[in-house]
Amino acid sequence: MNFASDNIMGASEPVLRALVEANAGPLPAYGDDPLTQEIEARLGAIFEREVAVFLCATGTGANALALSALVPPWGLCVCHREAHVIDDECGAPEFFMHAAKLAGLPGTGAKLAPETLESWLAGLSSSVKQMPPKALSLSQLTECGTAYGRDEIAALSAIAHRNGMKVHMDGARFANALESLGCTPAQMTWQAGIDVLTFGATKNGCLAAEAIIFFNPQDAKAMPWLRKRGGHTLSKGRLLAAQFKGYLDDDHWRDNARHANAMAARLADGLTGQGLRLAWQRAGNEVFVVMKQAQAEALRGQGCAFHPWTATNLAPDDALGPDEGIYRLVTSFATQEAMVDRFLTLVDRTM
Repeated sequence: MNFASDNIMGASEPVLRALVEANAGPLPAYGDDPLTQEIEARLGAIFEREVAVFLCATGTGANALALSALVPPWGLCVCHREAHVIDDECGAPEFFMHAAKLAGLPGTGAKLAPETLESWLAGLSSSVKQMPPKALSLSQLTECGTAYGRDEIAALSAIAHRNGMKVHMDGARFANALESLGCTPAQMTWQAGIDVLTFGATKNGCLAAEAIIFFNPQDAKAMPWLRKRGGHTLSKGRLLAAQFKGYLDDDHWRDNARHANAMAARLADGLTGQGLRLAWQRAGNEVFVVMKQAQAEALRGQGCAFHPWTATNLAPDDALGPDEGIYRLVTSFATQEAMVDRFLTLVDRTM
């Protein structure tokens, strides 16, 4: 019963089949193949806009490259203080931005509030001694499993744009957030003010595939060189495109996200039904449950895998007890009902 992450699962069958089909015969290298061109056009259709698309293999690479196109070495990228880009990527965004900095702000549930962003920006000096803010990065889903609603994205984007900043969305779990909010890809991105999206696929059924999507192609002029210099232009680029073909065909990407979200809902409902509480409202395929530490250890002793989580993003009136902890459980496209139900049975026995 492994709920450690959605990264623990391999690729889905449609993605693997597409890879095998694309493997046969010669095709031009470095993404100059017809399959890559097809995927670029399909992503434009999905987002209902002319876009510039750059495929790469890792989320860290995609985030770092996207931000490097937006932020000069003397600039700042603003994000939540525990966003993935600042807390989990080993300084890669700052490395690719050539000494530009990430500035982390607080927020309940790992979400930035518009008033927090506006107040912080208003307090910045315009002196040459101060690095100017050049981008805002929003995680969707956040590191606490919460989602920014369309109005929240629009409000934050408007503040950023008024301050001369571009807006990046780290969409590692983009599909899960999309299904949770019940909107279109366009509504959750460029129509709400997002300039650049890291469109995640690896966590949702691909082997290793992400797409950097610029909603204003003019912003992407440097990207071919940035991606190549950064070591993320694959010579066999068609194999990235093939994964996206299997992922996008027949709305497989959305089906995978719907299933993962449904399994998380089943898990969350079962846990709260046993009297446990959630640290933050579930908005996708991550469940953050508050448990006694001894209970968590007992579950681990019976072969259950999950991670402890920080309590720094709890609401002020929702403090933990002295013997409590927050634990993250993540479902995936491959999680089965029987696995969820077996875990809930073990939880019940440890109550």
